Amino acid sequence: MGVRTLPGNPDITLKLRKNARARRMTLRISRIDGAVTLTVPRGVSERDALAFALEKQDWVRGHLGKQETRVLVGPGVRLQIAGTDVDLVQGTGKRLVVTANTVALPVPVETGRRHLQAWLKEQARAELSRASDRYAHALGRSYTGLTLRDTRSRWGSCSSTGALMYSWRLILAPRPVMEYVAAHEVAHLQEMNHSPAFWRLVEQLYGPCKDARTWLRTEGPNLHRFRFEA
Repeated sequence: MGVRTLPGNPDITLKLRKNARARRMTLRISRIDGAVTLTVPRGVSERDALAFALEKQDWVRGHLGKQETRVLVGPGVRLQIAGTDVDLVQGTGKRLVVTANTVALPVPVETGRRHLQAWLKEQARAELSRASDRYAHALGRSYTGLTLRDTRSRWGSCSSTGALMYSWRLILAPRPVMEYVAAHEVAHLQEMNHSPAFWRLVEQLYGPCKDARTWLRTEGPNLHRFRFEA
């Protein structure tokens, strides 16, 4: 059906999606980016779908209001990078300048954001590679490759061929959380499932992981509020 707009203050962008297997109309709000999706069964007209959304708009606006506001990174923003609070400041040159607790962004501001994002990905690769190497060595296994993506549905994965994938945004999480995700994915090199044996292996590699899992569930979606494009 496409994208429609519910008028209001502010307007709400609504994604209408047909699903032949759906038995009723449902509204879903993404915890990651606030996208509002209305799923519509076969036979329901667009007019009826929009009427349903209008009836539920107070509920939608209430939930959207509770979500974290998106943050366009730039001077004045504070990030947590590998567990350390870092302030972004405006630099005067064409290169990123990193100190213990500040990152000076090059000019112009759009260039600064691109350089910062590239640097964050480099830090994520270094940190996650070290953690993956350590856990793989402890397990007596090896992985075939490591890639970074900006995934929204998962923080990491391990393929049947032993290739690891991580979200680069993990560099913005506390270090123990990043380490847990690495242990989780490396454990899949031996146990390609989520059986009791798998979770025992994760705790053997990492230790108790309840706190890290809780953080990812409750705070992880907020890592996506940081935007690098205006």
